[in-house]
Amino acid sequence: MILEVFLVILGLSLVVFGAGWLVDGSSFVARKAGISEFVIGLTIVGFGTSCPELVVSLTGAIQGNADIAVGNVVGSNIFNVLLILGVTALISPIVMSKENSRTDIPITVLATFLFVGVAVWSGQIASWGGIVFLLAFAAYVYNCFRSNSGNDEEKADHKKIKSVWIAILLIIIGLAGLIFGGQIFVDGATEIARAIGVPNKVIALTLLAGGTSLPELATSVVAATRGKDALALGNILGSNVFNLLFILGVSSLVTPLSTASMTYIDYGALLLSIILIWLWTYTGKRDRIDRWEAGLMVLLYIAYLVILFFL
Repeated sequence: MILEVFLVILGLSLVVFGAGWLVDGSSFVARKAGISEFVIGLTIVGFGTSCPELVVSLTGAIQGNADIAVGNVVGSNIFNVLLILGVTALISPIVMSKENSRTDIPITVLATFLFVGVAVWSGQIASWGGIVFLLAFAAYVYNCFRSNSGNDEEKADHKKIKSVWIAILLIIIGLAGLIFGGQIFVDGATEIARAIGVPNKVIALTLLAGGTSLPELATSVVAATRGKDALALGNILGSNVFNLLFILGVSSLVTPLSTASMTYIDYGALLLSIILIWLWTYTGKRDRIDRWEAGLMVLLYIAYLVILFFL
């Protein structure tokens, strides 16, 4: 048990340092390449921080454990929006551009409804569903770079980074720290949970989902504290779409993924989380997640955990 606790602490440390390097490097590259920080957050950062989810879900699919593969993605997406975006906006209210509210958020909503629709209708994500998901994902990535959406008024910190090569090195090291740190954390936390008799589905929806989402949490919080709202928002939206369309798409090509263990409470929490982001563009101060809205999101996540463990 002592070894597992040490692994949890080591994993968290790697994630925190990796997040800082990733944010600095990505922001610098975005500015130099003339690409908005939102698009960088939506693609490079969002996909990079979702690598732990890809590893866990693919491993679950290969081992024939659909509970782990699907539960990890569903739990991660709920965690990403309600807790990570909630905590991030509590630190600093997140401002959305008009492109975010008109295009990027609705696309994420559609991807979520697509997954839930297929999962509820067929009771599994079969290979045909995986192909549909991957085609939708390809169209999504194309649209991201074509529109190059986001707020380009944010300024990168050039004082710490002297060249693009140093920035790229920071991105690679940062991603490595996030991915390996997250995996070390997951391994330690999962062993502790199994030792005390926690079921696979609960482990997937909580510890694995939270652990594999540590990169998103650390990256978004660091981005928010440095005034990079677009990078933080893009990271969450990009991660969620990547999780649903790419990770489940690829995993379902390995083996059909049964969704029998998912309940309407799980689907409801997933749909509610993304619908709330869309609603926040029209409530309070328009195109912004205010602190009271962020607080409500965090409370809803806590309520979901209570329901998950006690019902």
